[in-house]
Amino acid sequence: MAGSWMSRAIQIALCLSWGILPAGAAEVADTIGLTTGPSSGVSVRMAEDLAGLIDDGTTRRLIPMTGRGGMAAIADLLDGRGASLAIVHLDVLEFARQQRLFPDLETKLSYVAKLNYVEFHLLARADIVAIADLAGQVVSVGARSGDTAVTAGQLFRLLKIAPVLGNDDPGVAIEKLRRGEIAAVAFAGGKPAPLLRLADTAGLHLVPVPLTREVVAAYVPSRLNAPDYPGLIPADTQIETIAIPTGLFAGPAAVPGGEEYRKLANLVDTFFTQFQTLLAPGHHGKWAEVNLSATIPGWQRFAPAEEWLKRNASVAAGQDLRAIFMKFLDERERSAGGPQLTREQKDALFDQFRRWQTGQSN
Repeated sequence: MAGSWMSRAIQIALCLSWGILPAGAAEVADTIGLTTGPSSGVSVRMAEDLAGLIDDGTTRRLIPMTGRGGMAAIADLLDGRGASLAIVHLDVLEFARQQRLFPDLETKLSYVAKLNYVEFHLLARADIVAIADLAGQVVSVGARSGDTAVTAGQLFRLLKIAPVLGNDDPGVAIEKLRRGEIAAVAFAGGKPAPLLRLADTAGLHLVPVPLTREVVAAYVPSRLNAPDYPGLIPADTQIETIAIPTGLFAGPAAVPGGEEYRKLANLVDTFFTQFQTLLAPGHHGKWAEVNLSATIPGWQRFAPAEEWLKRNASVAAGQDLRAIFMKFLDERERSAGGPQLTREQKDALFDQFRRWQTGQSN
């Protein structure tokens, strides 16, 4: 009898993890879909961590769904194609709003939380020394209107460089790069990106992104380090690049008083209340960049999330933008040597960076 009971318990646990239920098993009451980016990106792992936090096997279940990212993630969320939540790159969202690609976008989407940053990687042939060398050359940026394609397009415009953009899958593109058929492969993903750590990158290298005034006004400066990509970045060397913030957004299906709204409100309560567990070993390190109280200017926060933060005003977790910026300055000082900046000088640089971010000139 005991063996039969144990076998049944294992069967139910496996079926729950696979999205099916055996005969006689109770259905999970609240099931919520979460759209992520492609499997090569960090959002899939973040979604898995979040699902592990939310799922209790009986009353709540979060189902991550691998998507194409970029504009497709926004379209899926707006159309309610099985998902009430999506992890979205914020520069993609802003581009969609500026170009008016989706009507009334600001009123249809609301954010649950600002999440982590993902880094821009530019993998190139040995003869490509600087990003300016890519003018007129083929650079693969992944799927059209995808996260990387949008970021790369914006970045090249800011730097006034005009490469020829290709749209191969990143894995295919790296093989073409190794054969010399294209000049570079761009990829926006949280470091260390499994794609680059697992691929054969012999003879290739990462190209730094010039942190010009225009670039820093639009993106957060970041670094790729040798421990991130052993063998690809020489020891004690760093590659300057940019980082793109991401956010967890709810779609228009979450209407106050509706069933989906209730489900999401319960999810928010669990996510925010138990957030600290995501900082423990075994979860992706990018959770350390998340500050639940951080805002996304120009966008409204999902009401239950806003209400939770008001009730728990003292809660603060992870790093904010200032901490990430200061860490960047510290790393730059260590690598460059020479006199160190004072706290006042660092604060002045951060204030200047914030003015650039908000479009102020003074």
